[in-house]
Amino acid sequence: MPTILGQNQYGKAENRVVKIVRDGDTHHIKDLNVSVALSGDMDDVHYSGSNANVLPTDTTKNTVFAFAKEHGIESAEQFGIHLARHFVSSQEPIHRARIRIEEYAWERIATSDANSKFIGADEVQHSFARKGMETRVSQITYDGENWEIISGLKDLTVMNSTNSEFWGYVKDKYTTLKEAYDRILATDVSARWRYNWTSDEQPMPNWEKSYEQARKHMLHAFAETYSLSLQQTLYQMGSRIINSRSEIDEIRFSLPNNHHFLVDLEPFGLKNDHEVYFAADRPYGLIEATVLRDGVEPKIPVDMTNL
Repeated sequence: MPTILGQNQYGKAENRVVKIVRDGDTHHIKDLNVSVALSGDMDDVHYSGSNANVLPTDTTKNTVFAFAKEHGIESAEQFGIHLARHFVSSQEPIHRARIRIEEYAWERIATSDANSKFIGADEVQHSFARKGMETRVSQITYDGENWEIISGLKDLTVMNSTNSEFWGYVKDKYTTLKEAYDRILATDVSARWRYNWTSDEQPMPNWEKSYEQARKHMLHAFAETYSLSLQQTLYQMGSRIINSRSEIDEIRFSLPNNHHFLVDLEPFGLKNDHEVYFAADRPYGLIEATVLRDGVEPKIPVDMTNL
């Protein structure tokens, strides 16, 4: 049967670039994992093998490293914007560029005095340890006219040790779960939010401040919500961000319910007054939803793993 070519893209994935800015004795690190995907007039390379319109993936890799030097890395979003604009504007066959970025955080190593006492205020200005927190993510897409910026984070582990309940749910003959009026609520937050900045004619957001504030509002909502369900907490987290950050129109969460079950200690003659839990890693409940500014159409894919 005759066949035709469908949607396609190509590029260089997972370019690990580390940029160090030396401000005298004080150094600053940006540590990124950058993936480039390009699409456009690529029929010939698929049908006949002609590479006339193909910018080599090795060139895209080199561009990532060159731009880290030429433009610096102010933020993951800004760096992705520089790259996407370059590929679309400098190569006529390329009509669309998608840049996906993961950013890994580092913190300075605190020093000790001669008596080996920890000095919280003193830090070695060129020594760092990888933070054991979340990974920041960004996807920057540009078609020569319009931008789409989706940012977020993954693997942010949070827990409330109280102020969470789960009861009043549907029960059938297979239901064995006991209602809980004081439980641990824990999850690994994966979140993506979409900015309403789409054109160079609009004022560009402060990407670093926006990320920090979105993360802050998310965590505050998680901590301050007396939760009757993880769904309720999710909605409060998204609403807090939308209501507090005018540059964000949509946020999608994927929240596994990291179950903690009270251990039965009665066989040992012990009372377990919400003190000892078994942390089950699987199976787990998975709660996913999008929170939108009123009147906005959703655009973030339901399956966020492809971002």
